[in-house]
Amino acid sequence: MIRIAAALAMAGLVMSSPAALAQTKSPKAQSGAKASAAAVYKAPRLAGTKLPDLNGVWQVMNTAGWDVEPHAPRAALQMRPGPHGPLPAKELLPLGAVGAVPGGAGVVDGGEIPYTPDARKLRDENRADYLARDPEVKCYLPGVPRANYMHLPFQILQSDRTVMIAYEYAGAVRSLMFDDPGPAPVDSWMGQSVAKWEGDTLVVTVTGQNDRTWFDRAGNHHSDQMTVVERWTPTGPNTMRYEAEITDPNTFTRPWKMSMNLYRRVGEDARLQQFKCVEFVEELMYGNLRKEPVK
Repeated sequence: MIRIAAALAMAGLVMSSPAALAQTKSPKAQSGAKASAAAVYKAPRLAGTKLPDLNGVWQVMNTAGWDVEPHAPRAALQMRPGPHGPLPAKELLPLGAVGAVPGGAGVVDGGEIPYTPDARKLRDENRADYLARDPEVKCYLPGVPRANYMHLPFQILQSDRTVMIAYEYAGAVRSLMFDDPGPAPVDSWMGQSVAKWEGDTLVVTVTGQNDRTWFDRAGNHHSDQMTVVERWTPTGPNTMRYEAEITDPNTFTRPWKMSMNLYRRVGEDARLQQFKCVEFVEELMYGNLRKEPVK
């Protein structure tokens, strides 16, 4: 054991004690380390300003789009009872491994969303009827924060006065307002975003979203009383820390937060493609209205 430790030390590797490992795994310690790293990093400035430059095409590298809570791999998003255990729903069975859910560590601080009993029951009903209920299946706009961790990238377009976010999925867009106009006049899919700077962190308060969007494909939902406070903090040349605090007394017993890393695409890959999926779901949604429906 001593020889192994010595060899590791010579190679520049150190064996951690159980206490050190426990400290490394502590969410509080991890959060402190990330905050410290963000505080040390000084992002490049936007030309002619003292603001950090957030321009670029960004994307996550996690499975939050499938389920924001920690989850093991499973055969499908919608399951049914089988003779020897759950099976994929009949409609999803032909997809095989393509329709399976990859596992993920989750992005919810503390691991579990603090639903009220009635809201948790609705989440379970959503999950059991995913194919009919998930708004993503019908190409509805994804809402905030879901738009930021889907499987497709988004682009931040920043000037000295304005910030706009364009999403590849469904051509969704957000215009961040730095002058608060007051309450949103009407609820909408992407809501109203009011922004301010706190040092190098862009803080965005999102209100006025309708209750038809989900957080993920796992049925996690909210009401039209939800407020989302986003924090966008550059942590490296091509990395950014994204946090979203969710407050919705109609659905959750307390405010809760999700956090994750965003990565800037570089090179010829740093562009958005078009994924305006409305035309892709016309048959799904309206095919039954044909005079002679396609079989």
